[in-house]
Amino acid sequence: MTTTRGIILAGGTGSRLFPVTVGVSKQLLPVYNKPMIYFPLSTLMLAGIRDILIITTPEDQGQFRRVLGDGSQWGLSFSYVVQPRPEGLAQAFVLGRDFLQGGPAALILGDNLFYGHGLQERVSRAAAQRSGATIFAYEVADPSAYGVVTIGPDGRPTEIVEKPSEPKSPWAVTGFYLFDEKVCDIAARVTPSPRGELEIVSVIDAYLKAGTLNVEFLGRGFAWLDTGTHDALLEASEFVRTIEHRQRNRIACIEEIAFRAGYIDREGLIRAAQPLSKTDYGRHLLRIAAESA
Repeated sequence: MTTTRGIILAGGTGSRLFPVTVGVSKQLLPVYNKPMIYFPLSTLMLAGIRDILIITTPEDQGQFRRVLGDGSQWGLSFSYVVQPRPEGLAQAFVLGRDFLQGGPAALILGDNLFYGHGLQERVSRAAAQRSGATIFAYEVADPSAYGVVTIGPDGRPTEIVEKPSEPKSPWAVTGFYLFDEKVCDIAARVTPSPRGELEIVSVIDAYLKAGTLNVEFLGRGFAWLDTGTHDALLEASEFVRTIEHRQRNRIACIEEIAFRAGYIDREGLIRAAQPLSKTDYGRHLLRIAAESA
């Protein structure tokens, strides 16, 4: 059985965060105590995905390689490819065709944060499906700012509309998508929208029309945050800080996820923790290692 591979789309200019992002990629900015890209990476890891392609700008790829390496320190495997120009989310499947090797794919945006009890079960179940596509929907107060999925009386999706002026549904499509092996061929047939981009909604709509689109609803008890504006970035940091101060849990702690999934052993966890030992993050990892002795 072909294993699902993951893509993190971490390109773009981050212009909504200027001047902060003039000299650094948006996806490497801190969300409280860790780089932003740790959050989408952790979601892929919770889904059981270990082979991951990171799509970056030409200028920023060196920074990502310095922060993430080849992934082997966490029992993962990272590949990198450059996005010469941002031409829409579906471009990820054009750039990632060779990496996916004709198999199923998970795409997650580099500025999306997911949190909630049962998230691992939801994403791993979706990643195990071998036909069709799965999107994750989240109820929002202002759906006109997002892609919106409309649900029929039978609970199945009936329509996907990008930023509708009069939304028919409060369910926004989040930045995490799972597709079967047909996705690259579907993306290759997508034509640019009026704004000149290869829209992910066009890919999703192809699965909808084929009757093979599934929707996972992230309702009460889940949090979905994007970090594309200054206020949203601050809100995400405050959210993570609040959770981590009140609980022993850490959000997007990739070393802990790797250890608990068996990707690295206790010695590997300690090696990962030692350079971080002067921080609460590193002390958390060392505590996990001590408790597992």
